[in-house]
Amino acid sequence: MNAKPYSCRSPKRGWSWETPPAPVPEEEIKETITTDVVVIGGGISGLAASTRLGQKGLKVITLDKCAAAGGHGWQIAALDSPVMRQYGKSIDKYEFVRRWLDVSGNQPNEDMLWLFVNNSPKVIDWLLEILDEDVEKQIYSGCFHGPVFGEYEGTHHLLIQEGSRFKNKGGGPLLIEAFERQIGLLGNTLLHNTKAHYLEKDETGRVTGVIVTGEDGVCRRYNGTRAVVLATGDIGGDKEMLEAFCPVALCRELDVFWPETSNGGDGHKMAYWAGAAFDDAPWAPVMHNHPYGRFDSFYLHVNSHGERFMNEDTWMQAKSVRIVMQPEPNWAFAVFDDKWLDEFGERFHLLGGQGAMPLNMAINDVEWDPDCGLKEQVQEYIDNGKAFQADTLEELAEKMDVPYENLKETVDRYNELCALGDDPDFGKRPELLTTIVKPPFTAVKMGASLLDVMGGCLTNTELNVLDADYQPIPGLYAIGNCCGGMYGVDYPLLLNGNSYGRAFSYSLALGRILSGIPDEEDEERSKA
Repeated sequence: MNAKPYSCRSPKRGWSWETPPAPVPEEEIKETITTDVVVIGGGISGLAASTRLGQKGLKVITLDKCAAAGGHGWQIAALDSPVMRQYGKSIDKYEFVRRWLDVSGNQPNEDMLWLFVNNSPKVIDWLLEILDEDVEKQIYSGCFHGPVFGEYEGTHHLLIQEGSRFKNKGGGPLLIEAFERQIGLLGNTLLHNTKAHYLEKDETGRVTGVIVTGEDGVCRRYNGTRAVVLATGDIGGDKEMLEAFCPVALCRELDVFWPETSNGGDGHKMAYWAGAAFDDAPWAPVMHNHPYGRFDSFYLHVNSHGERFMNEDTWMQAKSVRIVMQPEPNWAFAVFDDKWLDEFGERFHLLGGQGAMPLNMAINDVEWDPDCGLKEQVQEYIDNGKAFQADTLEELAEKMDVPYENLKETVDRYNELCALGDDPDFGKRPELLTTIVKPPFTAVKMGASLLDVMGGCLTNTELNVLDADYQPIPGLYAIGNCCGGMYGVDYPLLLNGNSYGRAFSYSLALGRILSGIPDEEDEERSKA
């Protein structure tokens, strides 16, 4: 097979990260430790993979450069589960794959997408086995219900009950705690504050291990006789790599990954030095409105110049991308008047999506309740400077730091469209057009914060990293956000929590692949 054009490796500009570090002199490597599998990265994907590999009987050493694992996400995507069936939810996987490819510009590798889809039904059962106690199981029902784009209801929340042995209530922090516990129970090793430098190969070209510096400052070699697995997160913290693969993410105002040094593209670089090929650019940024006022809904959106710039009838990811493409400064505002809560309630059945639905109103098909706390939430934004309120538009514009003339012209035009019952400017559904006439007027600040960048090493469906000739690099595997193939151009919120869902789905696959033990044998052993 001919080599893929160099674009799959990088845009060939002489980036500093393309140059590997000098090898550590052999005399400075004080110890060699050998195990079945070395997992580089102790975030949620690395811990999930380590847990599953351990359950399959493999000895695993997990190395992480941070002092502790971070896990911000709360939502876990699956296309099928007993919890979904309990609530009468189902997803047509054939339609799902077609829509995913469409939203992603047809850039994903379909076989990698199907790897996620086909393993997905086992994910929630597996997580419940890991937690091994009574857990509250919820389905997120606050999905966006637009006329063109809609989200699927297959997002799970798992929460501990009172008296649990776990300290964290739910989501990523709970699962990290559960995985770390399992790794210990299985007799495997997790090392923090351990920095990986580069991979090593033998004379056949097989990746055999990694050179690291431990918490004690000692340089060591960790070898994996079965595999070395990269689970090092994404590239969001490396400006050069963003410039190469996801330049739109450079325009965001804030980051919400933690620790700040955790997503520096370390695994991507190590894989590249070992000959790996990458997804073609542009990679898909995950940008949400989290650090700002997290309520924007269908109300008029204006940029920092006081001008309307989009159809507000869309989902959070789309809004964030549109905001960073506006003139600087890169933020925006949702503007509404004193009628807003009544207007929201009247349209509740038309709405959905993160940023439009209070979380406590988006679980298990809860009905609208004006006392849900949304009014208090907006007041809290006003109190802490994430929103502004005034009795006149002129005063509001001053607080927003936008030109009053622009804001007034925009609001006047918007009110005209409301009276017309049509939006020829941007095409919003007529039933979501509401006037801005009754003081006080409120503007909730919006902006884009970067969570992740979805793009990475090309792999086959064995999760074996590929080189530019599409040939597997023996011994090297990738999982989580270091693994490519499933995303392209933009992050598809067709199913909230798909990043975690993919990490867990691929972990199940990796366990089968590296151990050679089918899951059915596990099930038979557990029955016996």
